[in-house]
Amino acid sequence: MCGRFTLRTPLTVLAQRFLFELGPHKLADFAPRQNIVPTQQVPVVRQLAESGQQQLAMLYWGLVPSWAKDIKATATMINARCETAAEKPAFRTALSRRRCLILADGFYEWKKEGKRKIPHLFELPGSEPFASFISTF
Repeated sequence: MCGRFTLRTPLTVLAQRFLFELGPHKLADFAPRQNIVPTQQVPVVRQLAESGQQQLAMLYWGLVPSWAKDIKATATMINARCETAAEKPAFRTALSRRRCLILADGFYEWKKEGKRKIPHLFELPGSEPFASFISTF
């Protein structure tokens, strides 16, 4: 997944599209976000083990391995290479046992122009929402 993304789609639309229950969250708890960055709480859809129901949850964006003593020390662990994630100790268990959908409707990539980095927003046609399937901690 990229380093920054957007989520401006109303939660009711996302719930219909990705078939999840809002759970204990209220619609008023979610405001459109233009610049979601690592270490923030992000809305995700995860499957409840007991019922198999998909539910909205707010999770920290970043991997916190079981051996980590401090969340701040792991802030850079936001991406893994798909070719090696199943082998790396930091990602192995999360990849095999804990997964979720990260909801988004755009993401940023950066182009270096001289000494400046220019953000470019990528979206689906019509700004349709999409999801990235990742592991949770």
